[in-house]
Amino acid sequence: MSIEVQSVTKSYETQLALNEISFSASKGEVIGFLGPNGAGKSTMMKILTGFILPTKGTVFVSGINVLKNPIEAKAHIGYLPEQNPLYEDMYVKEYLQFQTSIFKVPKEAIETVVNTVGLKPEVHKKIGQLSKGYQQRVGIAAAIIHNPDVLVLDEPTTGLDPNQIQEIRTLIKELGKDKTILFSTHIMQEVEAVCDRVIIIKKGELLVDKPIKELKKSNEQTIEVTFDYKIEEQFIQMLPNMISFKNNFDNTWYITFDSSEDMRPVIFDFAKENGLKILELNSKNQSLEVFFSELTA
Repeated sequence: MSIEVQSVTKSYETQLALNEISFSASKGEVIGFLGPNGAGKSTMMKILTGFILPTKGTVFVSGINVLKNPIEAKAHIGYLPEQNPLYEDMYVKEYLQFQTSIFKVPKEAIETVVNTVGLKPEVHKKIGQLSKGYQQRVGIAAAIIHNPDVLVLDEPTTGLDPNQIQEIRTLIKELGKDKTILFSTHIMQEVEAVCDRVIIIKKGELLVDKPIKELKKSNEQTIEVTFDYKIEEQFIQMLPNMISFKNNFDNTWYITFDSSEDMRPVIFDFAKENGLKILELNSKNQSLEVFFSELTA
C-alpha cells in the first residue's frame, strides 16, 4: 500500500480533531478527501505529510513509518497546501532549481516536471507575473519534482476560473496513473470528474470510504428528454429497463430506468429507430453533492 493510516487520533486539549481514523490507498488511486469545515481534513493531511504528530495511531507512506522516520517518508510525499507557498519574486526555473537542491535531485528533473505540468511557456517568468492557474502548476511541479509515490493536494483549484479548473483536473488524472493522490476539495463535480474513491469525515469521524460508483443509493436513473414531436406512451414503454415515465409537457418526458448502465445512448438509438430528433437530453441522477449534503447535515 502507498498509504496506510491506522487508528489515528488527534486531540487539542479538550477538542477531539480526529477519532480513530483508518484507511489505506494503493498506487494509481485518486481519492477525494471530503468533509465540512472543521471536519479534520487539514489535520489528517498534516499528519500524513509529517508536519504534525497524532495523539495516537500510526501512518505509513510507501512502507515507511512517517512518525518514526519523517525525513525518509517525506522523500516519498509531494504536498501542495491550500495556501501555495511560492516565492513570487523568483523566476519559475529558479524556484524549481531551489526545490531540486532541497530534495537533492538532479537539475534534469526540472525539464521533466515543466513538461508534465505544462509550464514550458512560462518558465522564464517571475512567479508573481503568472496567473493563478499557472501558479498552481508551479506548486504542483514543486510537489512532484522528486517523483514521489504519494501526492497530497489541499484544495488545488481554489480561486481558479473554469478553464483553469479543467486544466488542473486533467493534470491530476494524468498524474494519478502512476501515483497515489489524496486531495481535498469543496467542489463535488470535481470529485465526480477526477476521483475513483471518496473518503468523507465529519467532526473527526470517518463516515464513508467507498468507490464513487457505490455511493449511488440504487441503479435508478431518471432522464429528461425532449423530442421534436409528441409520441404515444406505448412507444416509451418499449424502452428496456424502464420502470416509470411521466409526460410533463407535450414533447418532454421524464423516464426512470433501473440499470447500472448509462441509458442515454439507448434513448439516442430509440429516437433514431423511430425517426425522432432529440432537442434536449439531461440526466437527473443523484449527484455526489446531494449525497454529501444529506450525509453531513
